[in-house]
Amino acid sequence: MSKVIIENLNNSEIEKRGIKNWPVWEKEISRFDWQYTGDEECLILDGEVTVETKEGKFHIKKGDFVTFKDGLECVWDIKKNIKKHYNFR
Repeated sequence: MSKVIIENLNNSEIEKRGIKNWPVWEKEISRFDWQYTGDEECLILDGEVTVETKEGKFHIKKGDFVTFKDGLECVWDIKKNIKKHYNFR
């Protein structure tokens, strides 16, 4: 099973999950290593990033709902300033 899951949620699903009440994280164009300790779900509000993993590269953009699975080691390569709602499970 992939450690990066990209979905598109409709507005009713976003509302049902309470995503708009989650905290917001923002980061400028940059490149950095990251490792997940726990599952993270996030909704990309703005920007563009390529997440590089052992499974390949994942291109993530505004409107994508992404789940990063526990234990994922990756490189975040932010192409356009990123802004996202996020939640750790």
